[in-house]
Amino acid sequence: FKAPSGDHPALYRDLLRTNRVHWIAEEPPAELVREKMMECHFRFRHQMALVPCVLTLNQDGSVWVTLVKPAKAITPGQFAVFYKGDECLGSGKILRMGPSVYTLQQGKNREESPKKEEIDKIEPAT
Repeated sequence: FKAPSGDHPALYRDLLRTNRVHWIAEEPPAELVREKMMECHFRFRHQMALVPCVLTLNQDGSVWVTLVKPAKAITPGQFAVFYKGDECLGSGKILRMGPSVYTLQQGKNREESPKKEEIDKIEPAT
């Protein structure tokens, strides 16, 4: 898929799944075990800014990562690295991604916007 522009919504996603996460200090963090979810930050490229996210722990040790704001160009095979403040918590390889912002927008548009013919039936032109 080649997006028409570098900022096309098809390049942005806000959900991804990793393989089993390699945790550094705690295996996995107590908060994540207790609450089954945990707020933290993540990045998937070395120099990129940290992105706020919520981790949801799966039975197999993998996590779903829900981003507060969609991020661009996430790719399976990259590593998601998780942080709490300055502390690196651990990382996992990105296996799967949720639908792109573009796909989600297409779905919303289909659900919300009635076709022009339907609108004409409801509101006769004057």
